[in-house]
Amino acid sequence: MAGTKNHDYHILPPDIAPLATTIGALTFTSGMVLFMHDLPGGHFVPWLGLAVLLASMFMWFSKIVNEAHAGDHTPVVQLHQRYGMILFIASEVMFFVGWFWAFFDFSLFPSTLTEVVDGQWPPKAIEAVMDPFALPLLNTLILLCSGTTVTWAHHSLIHGDRDGLKKGLWATVLLGLLFTSIQAYEYLHAPFPFGQNTYGSAFYMATGFHGFHVIVGTIMLIVCLVRSYKGDFTPRQHFGFEASAWYWHFVDVVWLFLFVCIYIWGNAGAVIE
Repeated sequence: MAGTKNHDYHILPPDIAPLATTIGALTFTSGMVLFMHDLPGGHFVPWLGLAVLLASMFMWFSKIVNEAHAGDHTPVVQLHQRYGMILFIASEVMFFVGWFWAFFDFSLFPSTLTEVVDGQWPPKAIEAVMDPFALPLLNTLILLCSGTTVTWAHHSLIHGDRDGLKKGLWATVLLGLLFTSIQAYEYLHAPFPFGQNTYGSAFYMATGFHGFHVIVGTIMLIVCLVRSYKGDFTPRQHFGFEASAWYWHFVDVVWLFLFVCIYIWGNAGAVIE
């Protein structure tokens, strides 16, 4: 059954991908609840949900790419795709607001949480914290550089420079992988564990979820790199790349807030390892 077309938009026929994605997400999140409470199915259900989620996402995104190749992404459709990406990033902003809120609540009012943080911040149980001007500063420079390389790639694409597009994407992907490697090394040598107190929990949840977003953004850019070698994207139609670049810049900005608020301000007065 073909979709209905007019000059502004393309109405798709009913498809299994959105339903499968919903089922996969529900199964995965429910499975994680089972896992965290050590209930039956906790070691199986999350993996099943994740497999369904990834398969349905691959199927869904592949169809979107095929629609673009078929010319179905008219200016009206592209505009609403941008609206969708803006709303998605806005929801991600609020997600991180929650973690920053928790960190500031603990750090600004330690006297009201005497039993939790010993009336001071960082808590007395934290004997040493990470030096913000060592690996965190290096990772900050890496992410700032990656923001310039993805902009280089975008600028090259707009001006029809396919070679510059590929080089910019390669540089951004490699910088993203380097950032993740350094953060993994930092976690392995951290002077405090996760979950020992509110400081460790707030620190690892905020920086860890950011690290997860870096991994997701890197995967998105790798897909864009593969598509660039296949001849996808034109100066007038390249929403897939544009959305990935927006997401990457969002990741950069969140890290700057993390670096200033958690690594520098949040560690003020503590012993630096």
